[in-house]
Amino acid sequence: MNISAETHPILWQHLPALRACVEEAQLPSNEIIVGLSGGVDSSITALVLKALGYNVAGLFMKNWDEDDGTEYCTAKQDLADAQAVADEIGIKLHTANFAAEYWDNVFEDFLQSYKAGFTPNPDVLCNREIKFQVFKQYAEHLGYTCIATGHYARTRNTPEGVQLRQSVDDNKDQTYFLNGVMKSQLTHVTFPLGCIDKPTVRQIAEEAGLATQKKKDSTGICFIGERRFKDFLSQYLPAQPGGIYNDQDEKLGDHQGLMYYTLGQRRGIGIGGVSNTSENPWYVARKDLKNNRLYIVQDPQHPWLMSYEVQLQSINWITHPSLTATPEEIETGIWKGLARCRHRQQLVPVSLRLDDGDQPRVTFDSPEWAVTPGQYLVLYRDGICLGGGPIKSIQHQQIAESNS
Repeated sequence: MNISAETHPILWQHLPALRACVEEAQLPSNEIIVGLSGGVDSSITALVLKALGYNVAGLFMKNWDEDDGTEYCTAKQDLADAQAVADEIGIKLHTANFAAEYWDNVFEDFLQSYKAGFTPNPDVLCNREIKFQVFKQYAEHLGYTCIATGHYARTRNTPEGVQLRQSVDDNKDQTYFLNGVMKSQLTHVTFPLGCIDKPTVRQIAEEAGLATQKKKDSTGICFIGERRFKDFLSQYLPAQPGGIYNDQDEKLGDHQGLMYYTLGQRRGIGIGGVSNTSENPWYVARKDLKNNRLYIVQDPQHPWLMSYEVQLQSINWITHPSLTATPEEIETGIWKGLARCRHRQQLVPVSLRLDDGDQPRVTFDSPEWAVTPGQYLVLYRDGICLGGGPIKSIQHQQIAESNS
């Protein structure tokens, strides 16, 4: 493919910003391999790097074998799309099957978390264990020291090491899903799309006539696809039905298994109208694992739904907050920054003790709604994603509650 200002004017217009984004990573080599998934974002990542003069190759990773031959398996079409893009751009496409590693290091953890009553986020583990671990090792086996993916994020090499920075597109920023990637794993990694927004990516794809230009973005958990979550999970974990109760311990109905519900959920609870109550919606507010009870409330501001502090099960610091602390924060030992507990959630002010160890407590300036054990709390300051960890327990305004 001939890439020039005449043939690709939209790409050319944004090339200076894209170049600056890649150069922030200070890659040690001109040889780079792109995780080519068969989607539009990784397609444009490869195209951009080719336009910037890098020697580019692609790697298609197959991470899930369980649905081969079923309507839910998109791997064959994704590989065909990745190959079509590689041919159009003029790069070599390698393929690898990491399904065994995915099962052992991501899916087993996913199931164990649900068994324990948590609501896990396998995409965070997939990034740490597969895309920036197994993929990176395989790339080195092929002779590549530098990798790129289509994530909306940025890396910047600094005297204190690599930083993970937010994308310029706030709506698409994916640093939340990258919070578990270790600092060492982010060296020699670039995310070219971190300096442009998604509409521009689509325009560049259409301009280039790529096979993936109109392909829909993947949504939800990758190995579940378009099927109902409940149907998928029931294949691997036996359901344990139990009772649904209000905050007065009055039984209102029956649930099909605590693992199918998450805090703050208001759809699919399955109780219908309840006599002697208002027509206001019901919200999942607590899961009592010991007694297999699901508690629901109608007040969205109920104390069970409002949390002012969480304790993390562990923490992965990409940039330790002490490196961003002010003299006053160092003196008091209290760091103040921003955090989110869900992807695309608005960043909210928080604080933590700088000496709080590897299971820190994070305090919200204002009570936060429907914080969920098992999900990740991710910390930010000045556009830098400092890191994060899975939520172990939450503390409400009036009661402290763990997930045990």
